[in-house]
Amino acid sequence: MEVMEAMEVDLQLGGPSREPEPDVVADQVDLPIVIPDSGSETEDEADAAPCDPPRLPNTWAFSQNRARVEGQVGSRIRREGHIEPRVTTAATLRQRRSRPGLREHYSTQTAARASSFLDFLLRVPAANQAEGDSGSTTELSESEDEADPLGPAADPPNSAVPSSPRPNPPVTPPEGLYSSDSNATTEAARTVTGNQVNPEVVSDPLASSAPALRLSQGDEGEGETCSICFEPWTTSGEHQLATLRCGHLFGYTCIDRWVKGQGQGAKCPQCNKKAKRTDIVLLYARNLRALDNTEQESMKRSLEQEHSLRRKADLESAQCRLQLQVMTDECGKLHKQLQELKTLMAQPGCGPSQSSGASLSGPFQRQDSTQGGHYVFSKAVLVSQVGGCRVLSYCEPLSCLLASQPSPHTTLVPGCGVKKVSTVNLKACQYIPIHVKQIRGLAFNRQADSLLLSAALDNTIKLTSLMTNTVVQTYNTGKPVWSCCWCLDNNNYVYAGLSNGSVLVYDTRDTSTHVQELQPLRSRCPVASLSYVPRAASSSFPCGGLIAGSLDGGCFWEQVDGTTYRPHMLPLETGGCTDIQVQPESRHCLVTYRPGRSKPSLRCVLMELNRTPQQDAAQEPSCSCYPVQTFSAGSSCKLLTKNAVFRSPAGEGSTLVCAGDEATNSTMVWDAGSGTLIQKLSADLPVLDICPFEVNQGSYLASLTEKMLKIYKWE
Repeated sequence: MEVMEAMEVDLQLGGPSREPEPDVVADQVDLPIVIPDSGSETEDEADAAPCDPPRLPNTWAFSQNRARVEGQVGSRIRREGHIEPRVTTAATLRQRRSRPGLREHYSTQTAARASSFLDFLLRVPAANQAEGDSGSTTELSESEDEADPLGPAADPPNSAVPSSPRPNPPVTPPEGLYSSDSNATTEAARTVTGNQVNPEVVSDPLASSAPALRLSQGDEGEGETCSICFEPWTTSGEHQLATLRCGHLFGYTCIDRWVKGQGQGAKCPQCNKKAKRTDIVLLYARNLRALDNTEQESMKRSLEQEHSLRRKADLESAQCRLQLQVMTDECGKLHKQLQELKTLMAQPGCGPSQSSGASLSGPFQRQDSTQGGHYVFSKAVLVSQVGGCRVLSYCEPLSCLLASQPSPHTTLVPGCGVKKVSTVNLKACQYIPIHVKQIRGLAFNRQADSLLLSAALDNTIKLTSLMTNTVVQTYNTGKPVWSCCWCLDNNNYVYAGLSNGSVLVYDTRDTSTHVQELQPLRSRCPVASLSYVPRAASSSFPCGGLIAGSLDGGCFWEQVDGTTYRPHMLPLETGGCTDIQVQPESRHCLVTYRPGRSKPSLRCVLMELNRTPQQDAAQEPSCSCYPVQTFSAGSSCKLLTKNAVFRSPAGEGSTLVCAGDEATNSTMVWDAGSGTLIQKLSADLPVLDICPFEVNQGSYLASLTEKMLKIYKWE
């Protein structure tokens, strides 16, 4: 068989076929010597300290044939000049020595070397069979490329044949893993002429790279593993990401099993807070990242502090402006009194004594009456014997008050309407039926056309002409209407505040339906009050719009143009706002809060409207308000009463605030500048609505209860 293989090689190379020499065959039967390719010792050291030879792989027999044929044919080919001897370079040596595994040296490999083509033909089948039979990744030795001047005589004469397999064959890492680092390190450690590797220079790539890999994998998976089973959670399935009320994250099956196993006393595995199965919430997130927002929160706190300081400064500024206005009025009054005194002294026949007596009796008495002005009860008018009155309004063209009431003849004319009360003779004159259910709002416009706008709980708002005492227009809102008002900048528009928190805008020229709906920004509480602020040439608040007040707070709808509104939430207290009234000239609004736990009394807060200037083109100017004065009343507020803020009849610049007190059944009057209580106007029942008016150069104040209308005159 060996002879036939040699003949086949000769035939392929075109050489003569000869019988093998017996001596050569006998020499080539010598067993190989297995030398590990660790590069840590030379052949002389291996001979000096021999170790137990490992079992040769299954390809040893075929390698024997290859070595024998190579020894017979290779030398003969080179002698005949067919192939030149191979030149082995230092790079080739480094490349071959860097391959892992065992290298098997045979005694026949010291013979003359074969050509590179024959070496390729004989090497490939041996390598394939070694992989299939033994499963190891060792390679045949390529040290035949290294010239041995001693020839076959330098090989040891006897080699021990391994009788038992190696207990643990070397495990080679997969091809490609750390190959580049290992090859680069080994090549740097090897010399060009030698075959030794310094163990101190070359380190094991697996030993050096594995800790770093585990560390990087641990850092990346720190926020992706369950703290119970230490396995990564998933985005779906049984081990999906879940959390408890405390916020700690687990796999769903782990935390469910944990809570179920502990029973009633179940706690979070990390913080020991109480937990139930119903507290487990599934999360749908691929990756979790905790962002460091410490600086952002610090900036927010700084911004809030800055806003607080600015609001405090604005409040102090508003109080100073109000005090300045009061002092200016006082200065004007003193200047007027001084002029009157000079005029009196300049009259002929008036001596010093007379002038001094006149000065004590005349001007100072007028000053006392002006500064000490107050309301005096004038008359009480019965509006309804059965009660049911709710709101009050004043019609300046007709000089009459209108108070809502139920129909006095329910069998003939059911429903609700208004009763006229003449301010000339202070007598009730006529009842006008308008709505089916209770009326909640009355308003007049500035056109002096005597058109009354009314809102009721029968889902309608109506326009009634007081000249003919008939309803001229009806709008169906679909919801109960709690408040209404006119647009003071354009009398063609009216507003209706509904029970669901919306505000409907109607055009009196369109009799079909509303033209726009202003949706609530917060909750859907009923709109208890509507007040329109007209545009004015004011530097602090020049814009016009609608202020809608509800139990949840207030919102200012700035009218940009005819049909465009921009909402601005007012910084009011939530949950207790019952009424918002506006004083258009001074750009102030009066906000009423019902008693609560923290503040057990009725409070009326006078607030000044302001508008922040536009800093850039992208940012819209914002409208807001801040408190100026706070007035406290009684501790009871069972009804949604309406209060009033208006110019004082005493002089220009001063403002009065009036509010009903249910605890004492009276009307309280305050000076807005100083915040002092001027007087209390008693009534027999709780005051529901307050309306100031002027007629025949006299100033009056009307307060409405469920049955009576009381009128007071300023003196």
